[in-house]
Amino acid sequence: MARGDEIKSGDPLFRLLAPDLEVLLKRRGFRVFSKDPEEELLFRTEQQKERAYPMMKRYAFRIFLRDVIKHKQGFSVGDVARYASERMTEHYIEFLSGLGIIEASESGYRLKEPVRSFGETLVWFVAEVLKREFSIEAYRSVKFRGRKVGGDYDILGNLNSGICFIEVKSSPPRQVQDVEIRAFLQRVNDLCPDLSIFLLDTHLRMKDKIVALFEDVMMELNSYRPEIVRLKKELFHVLDTNVYIINSKPGISNNIEEVLSHYYRRRCF
Repeated sequence: MARGDEIKSGDPLFRLLAPDLEVLLKRRGFRVFSKDPEEELLFRTEQQKERAYPMMKRYAFRIFLRDVIKHKQGFSVGDVARYASERMTEHYIEFLSGLGIIEASESGYRLKEPVRSFGETLVWFVAEVLKREFSIEAYRSVKFRGRKVGGDYDILGNLNSGICFIEVKSSPPRQVQDVEIRAFLQRVNDLCPDLSIFLLDTHLRMKDKIVALFEDVMMELNSYRPEIVRLKKELFHVLDTNVYIINSKPGISNNIEEVLSHYYRRRCF
């Protein structure tokens, strides 16, 4: 039973002390219109999700999936062996075939049910990391009505009476534009979550492009240039805020753990 179901069916006092995510959002004037869509997920059955979750922890597998989705007319082993060896790529293809995700085609292989992009599947995985690794109740692809700021919130999590917001990007740093940073910060300002994370699924550097974009956009929105400090490697914190900027090296779970640790411990300083 999910954490939210346990709370709703449990003792009223417990629910008062540990409100579920929907209640936390309602307190801030946010009522969920829709969440957790399934139609754009690459993995849709429970069996597929269970078997795919450990594989999704591998950066090379996630790169492979992006390429598979991109080749909508079909692909060969060479088309999707950009980040892994040919032997490992063949293993990944065998894995997807065993799940019933791909089938043979004239060009080699193709998705049985094409999806528009890898984004929704990546968001699903990060939400699952929160649930499975940190016992955080999480919604994904959340839409609200009646807000001045449009678009959906990739992931919202319950931090035991606080709210965590994670924006997830599957693009490399060079493809991220200031409009995406601006939209993220506008959602942060609207919801005012207790913790906000901008997560880029890349092993590339964040300082040169992404951190610089945050400095410029925050200067534009708030009329001051923020001080953004490196916590370690490519993990950054915007000082005097609860905003963090991270990549996925060495792993998404590892980096979220680093952020959560810093977020909780800094309150003791």
